[in-house]
Amino acid sequence: QVQLVQSGGGLVQAGGSLRLSCQASGRTISSYAMGWFRQAPGKEREFVAGLRWNGGNPRYADSAKGRFTISRTQNTVYLQMNSLKPEDMAVYYCARRVGSPTTAASDYNLWGQGTQVTVSS
Repeated sequence: QVQLVQSGGGLVQAGGSLRLSCQASGRTISSYAMGWFRQAPGKEREFVAGLRWNGGNPRYADSAKGRFTISRTQNTVYLQMNSLKPEDMAVYYCARRVGSPTTAASDYNLWGQGTQVTVSS
């Protein structure tokens, strides 16, 4: 059974960078769209970035455009986060779905365990 195992994250100063990784174990994710979401305390989970199975047509939330980059290999998806701001602080999740990446968390049927990103001002 496939699982999504996340790594990366941690504490960084404002303006710094982090890279999150999400690796599939058990089976490949190469035929699925992948997305990154985040959830801050007291807020709903929100879309950050998504990518088609072939790596094409990346989508970004307005808050991520120009600062974050999503990329993938056959079994791993990455989120490179640059110029981090305190408002980026949240638990970040990767997720998988059939078809194209969408912005609704309910469209995704497999989730990573989440990883904390803390940005100090």
